[in-house]
Amino acid sequence: MSGHSKWSTIKHKKAAADAKRGKSFSRISKELTLATRLGGKDAEMNPRLRSALLAAKAVNMPNDNIDRAIKKGAGELAGQVMEEMMFEGYAAGRVGVIVHCLSDNRNRTAANIRSAFAKNNGSMAASGAVSWQFHRKSRFMVEAPELTEDKLLEILLEAGADVENVAFEEGYGEVTGSPEAFANIAKALEAAKIKVSESSIAMIAENQNEVTEESAARSATRLIEALEEDDDVQAVYHNLSMSDELAGKLAE
Repeated sequence: MSGHSKWSTIKHKKAAADAKRGKSFSRISKELTLATRLGGKDAEMNPRLRSALLAAKAVNMPNDNIDRAIKKGAGELAGQVMEEMMFEGYAAGRVGVIVHCLSDNRNRTAANIRSAFAKNNGSMAASGAVSWQFHRKSRFMVEAPELTEDKLLEILLEAGADVENVAFEEGYGEVTGSPEAFANIAKALEAAKIKVSESSIAMIAENQNEVTEESAARSATRLIEALEEDDDVQAVYHNLSMSDELAGKLAE
């Protein structure tokens, strides 16, 4: 759902992040709980928990909610056992889609995901059929109106952050690096007082799949949006790309 320019990509990702904020608290709470259960309460030693804490901070999640979620993960409070699940499939136009879920009911979640694909001209795929086209990356969406792309890159490199790519324009940007670089990139942004609106270990497509047919692009977009609306879905990754002109038609 992005255009050819890096700025179109950034705008889309920011818009998608903003649209999800209404449901962010419950999703971040789940992630805080699972991250704590898997890696412990010390964020310095647990990059996944640090990522979840940054996400909580970005949406102004109350400290009480954060503490409660972490205590559930540490076994200090009773709570439902969350299970992590990944689903793979194709949207119209052979667009690759990966769905990351956290759920307390595997059967319910699987049925909902299957239904979303079926209703939107998509198809489920076996594990590994789609994910080989994606790579795990540290990803940060940032807001810094006073900076340029070169200045942002300079700040990160001077702080020793091992970044792979910086795309930045008109105050908004995306910083990516290896999964192992998550902690040092996060610290560099925090030290520079650069606002992080979204952070995660994300699945980034190696190559984009440009869809030129309007009906296919519309179906693929609807599938992605339907998946993102599901309460058990934490993130949807895809390789859909389209021209700015086509994206404009879909937005009408």
